[in-house]
Amino acid sequence: MSDGAVLHVKGRVLVGPEDVRDELWVVGGRVSYDRPAGARDVRTVEGWALPGLVDAHCHVGLGAQGPVDAATAEKQALTDREAGTLLIRDAGSPSDTRWVDDREDLPKIIRAGRHIARTRRYIRNYAWEIEPDDLVAYVAQEARRGDGWVKLVGDWIDRDLGDLAPCWPREAVEAAIAEAHRRGARVTAHCFAESSLRDLVEAGIDCIEHATGLTEDLIPLFAERGVAIVPTLVNIATFPQLAAGGDTRFPRWSAHMRRLHERRYDTVRGAHDAGIPVFVGTDAGGSLAHGLVAEEVAELVTAGIPPVQALSAASWGARAWLGRPGLDEGAPADLVVYEGDPRADVRVLAAPRRVVLNGRIVQ
Repeated sequence: MSDGAVLHVKGRVLVGPEDVRDELWVVGGRVSYDRPAGARDVRTVEGWALPGLVDAHCHVGLGAQGPVDAATAEKQALTDREAGTLLIRDAGSPSDTRWVDDREDLPKIIRAGRHIARTRRYIRNYAWEIEPDDLVAYVAQEARRGDGWVKLVGDWIDRDLGDLAPCWPREAVEAAIAEAHRRGARVTAHCFAESSLRDLVEAGIDCIEHATGLTEDLIPLFAERGVAIVPTLVNIATFPQLAAGGDTRFPRWSAHMRRLHERRYDTVRGAHDAGIPVFVGTDAGGSLAHGLVAEEVAELVTAGIPPVQALSAASWGARAWLGRPGLDEGAPADLVVYEGDPRADVRVLAAPRRVVLNGRIVQ
């Protein structure tokens, strides 16, 4: 499309779960519901249109061994784009990916800075590894570097204990979360186990990643405080393989990981049924492939979340939670067009017909 071209999207435009319109126009890279006068260079796309999908837990610039070069990070972002993911909350990366912001052909990224972990209590080369006395200072640093989010590692294996255990004392996370909020940033934390959750939630955390340790006694606390979860079920599917690798050295940890995996769907369904906000995230990066957003939506449905709400967790609802527009009048035209109605069958998300980013057809 030329710079002066107009894109006409017709068929069914899912502005919201119930707000369905027959068409929209893209003029100057922006959404309009008014037919532009005198438009000549018009290209038409037909199908079911959604706002660009959201991966709320993704790592651009991160590989299995730590930071990756710009060419690899670009390939990661393009893979997500091809899957229809046009907005990413990067939940921790050691790479500087600010250059992506200058590329109108790559997904938009909301960064959480670099992971903040306890010394020798996380994956090597991923995080700042510090002790509790330094937590407030590092949270302040990453709040300045991020885009309104900070990422903590809330728990990890304690090799002396031989099992998952909290990384931070209660008073440290209280002070750190208060500092982040003072600086206008929200805080999220990686948490697999049960034991770190109460302290983090009562300290004022905004979101928990994975949340496999969410139990019936903790669900009311999450719901009361409005703490969101991003379950990353496509990542939790790897727990049995991880557990098998620890059977000899850490049998207690391995058994724990298997229990968390076995109850994963019940955990997510229980959270949703209690009114806890649930959003789609794949945990792409590190050891997990990019471009898995459709698979994660399908996993939420398998867990028992109704299809329209699972879809919202990767589109309308997720964008509102992150403070980014959907298909609103005048918003950047970031949208994906499908053959069929994704509300009726979320599996159509796996095969985008067209991807439009900043008003340009990029796929």
